Amino acid sequence: MTIDWNAFTPWSALAGGALIGLATALLLVANGRIAGISGILGGLLARQPGETGWRLAFTLGLLGGPTLWLLFRDLPPIRIEAGLPVLVAAGLLVGIGTRYGSGCTSGHGVCGLSRLSPRSLVATLCFMGAGFVTVFVVRHLLGA
Repeated sequence: MTIDWNAFTPWSALAGGALIGLATALLLVANGRIAGISGILGGLLARQPGETGWRLAFTLGLLGGPTLWLLFRDLPPIRIEAGLPVLVAAGLLVGIGTRYGSGCTSGHGVCGLSRLSPRSLVATLCFMGAGFVTVFVVRHLLGA
């Protein structure tokens, strides 16, 4: 195994993780809400009374982060090695999975695990396991 030392950035990764943890904790303490992105976006699209403001602010914050970054540095190059049909299929599968799993990786993996939720542990293990199997099949069995 080789490590790309130019891409190895433990301090910025640690800072990013700490900021994600802080943001999810603040949302839970201030609003009593879990920072699950699929639930936040789903609730924003469903337009529940009294729920739109904080959901919109959270979503704008997600979009504003990279925009703020551009004031100081360029964004890293985006390289997608899949065609449009594969991306559409992947997006649909993720969307269906978040509905069946009652949440997404941020809701279960970040918020649920930090609250020691057994359901979130099982969901996160399923997410990760499915990802490992998918990568193995696509890269090693299908040779893509």
